[in-house]
Amino acid sequence: MNNGKAQKIYRVIMLIIITSLLSSLITVIIVGEKFNATLNLKSIASGDGTTGIEAALASIRSILEEKYIGELDDEKMLEMAIKGYVAGVGDDYTVYYTKEEMDQEYDTAMGNYVGIGIYMIVNYEEGTIEVIEAMKDSPAEKAGLLAGDFIISVDGEDVTPENANQMSNKIKGEEGTKVKLTIKRDGKEIELEVERQKIEVSHINSEMLENNIAYIQILDFDGGTAKEFEKNYENLKSQGATSLIIDIRSNGGGVVDEAIDILNLICDKGSTLLIETDKDKKETVTKSEKEPIINIPIAVLVNENTASASEILAGALKDNGKATIIGTKTYGKGVIQSLMRLTDGSGLKTTIAEYCTPNRDKINKVGIEPDITVELPENIEELTKENDTQLQKAIEELK
Repeated sequence: MNNGKAQKIYRVIMLIIITSLLSSLITVIIVGEKFNATLNLKSIASGDGTTGIEAALASIRSILEEKYIGELDDEKMLEMAIKGYVAGVGDDYTVYYTKEEMDQEYDTAMGNYVGIGIYMIVNYEEGTIEVIEAMKDSPAEKAGLLAGDFIISVDGEDVTPENANQMSNKIKGEEGTKVKLTIKRDGKEIELEVERQKIEVSHINSEMLENNIAYIQILDFDGGTAKEFEKNYENLKSQGATSLIIDIRSNGGGVVDEAIDILNLICDKGSTLLIETDKDKKETVTKSEKEPIINIPIAVLVNENTASASEILAGALKDNGKATIIGTKTYGKGVIQSLMRLTDGSGLKTTIAEYCTPNRDKINKVGIEPDITVELPENIEELTKENDTQLQKAIEELK
């Protein structure tokens, strides 16, 4: 894989900013060419398959054709068959997407958002999906969705950890259409109807804190994040910033090259930023390509929901001695997927490599230990600057 800007290909990790889930976060390389890998629907429908998956599907279809009292939808049946076949790999990050799902995944990664405007994760204790945040002025916020709400059904279909990906895609849908959600809040169920809209998303929140400390929160690493980060930094620097807090808590990632571009603003030219290892144990090393423009003390805030591209950022800054990492151990998502579009417009995402930090520390299922471990206080109703112990520790360190 080439590291040159002209030959750079998108590596995408999907916290679907509108509706996706932390448990399904992936680091993906989007490949431009199409792959002729769809099964022959006609041979399956006519029973001509003779071996393997086609023969098995043909046998099942023959029984259904003889016994089932309803109409058979060959296209839908084939889609579900492929989904099940790919799921049988047993890898959480290897998934088959229909054409509609593939279009949504690509648009989201590239920054084209249609949805209701929420961040979500899978809450395994509750066995459903938890709303982390409703975006400001989003359809979700206007409909009354709150952080801490549990989405237990979408258009009447129950949400489970196993179908969370499908439910996230079901929530998105087309602009102008509506989705019915059943919300569990304080033990009570609430029915909400939310209209899907095109969402104008900001990837960055920033402000100047006391003692000329710049604060930049990176919400995701989708397309355009690095440029927005640089713009916000330059603005704060012009106001007299002498140190910087980068907050990537509960950031599940985005386009990996966006994280690499931010690292290029901070790390010395020639510094190792990322090491990838493929199936054949071949290594690809990504290094910083230019001199840094950020040369002030940095603290990085992380937590258990800091994942993938966020861990690439935190790990590289830690190993290169460019920042103090504060908070709790990160999620531990350190494998890369390739997202391939098939000839019929559908897509296949599959794990192709594992990555580690510049010091060769393993990330996958391990996470990154902070330099300074700080827990948030328990049982707080609302996190503020004053009771945010991790933020206060970062301010103390930078003073």
